[in-house]
Amino acid sequence: MTTIASYNVNGIRAAIRKGFIEWLRDFDPDIICLQELKAQREQLDFQYFEELGYQVYIDEAEKKGYSGVAILSKKPAHRIARGFEHDLDNEGRLLRIDFDEYSVFSVYMPSGASGSHRQQIKLSWLKAFYAFVSEYIKTNPKTIFCGDFNICHEAIDLHNPKSNQKSPGFTVEEREWFSSFLKLGFVDSFRHFNPEGNHYSWWSLRAQTRDRNLGWRIDYQLISTALVPHLKAAYMLPDARHSDHCPTVAEVDCK
Repeated sequence: MTTIASYNVNGIRAAIRKGFIEWLRDFDPDIICLQELKAQREQLDFQYFEELGYQVYIDEAEKKGYSGVAILSKKPAHRIARGFEHDLDNEGRLLRIDFDEYSVFSVYMPSGASGSHRQQIKLSWLKAFYAFVSEYIKTNPKTIFCGDFNICHEAIDLHNPKSNQKSPGFTVEEREWFSSFLKLGFVDSFRHFNPEGNHYSWWSLRAQTRDRNLGWRIDYQLISTALVPHLKAAYMLPDARHSDHCPTVAEVDCK
């Protein structure tokens, strides 16, 4: 069994100060995809992860203290790819590692929450990403996309859908994009096992929303239909509190 976790750490150095390394040692996933590192290579001590048996792959943002993704894997990858030839590749938003059996992506999609200009950039990125994946999946049918999509797909995925109809992350256009993306041949692994509501992966830092479980589910592990027969479990770990997000986990029986 292979355990694949994904976690927007909202600053890897801050997460480490909050006990992330100890949590990682105890939970011990085979692979963990990280988003929003907010750190450059030279600011990270890879020894923390290497001592736990991980190979470290990273796609940092050019801008310091911003964005960035990584994948830690106990099994060495055969190939590594960063970005997808898009203008935002310099923001460190997409990293892929390939094994013989399947590929794993760590993805950190733009949020659009900082203003209308950034929302338009997000929509442009989504369109380009869709085009990239629609071609990629033709020759790589066994693929898992892990990360922060910054989109709630359905009303069940946030605690207050009525008041957020026009909010970035829950607009009609973004939700329709998500549905179209799944139709390329992907399954929302968490929803595959958990059809009920009140499960969230991100909470605002204001007004104790996490303690009251008033959140949004914007972190996903989308698994291609070719791998669904190998999917054995999918869940979230809301008690892990090294970030304003929590980890998501998928268990597959691929070696």
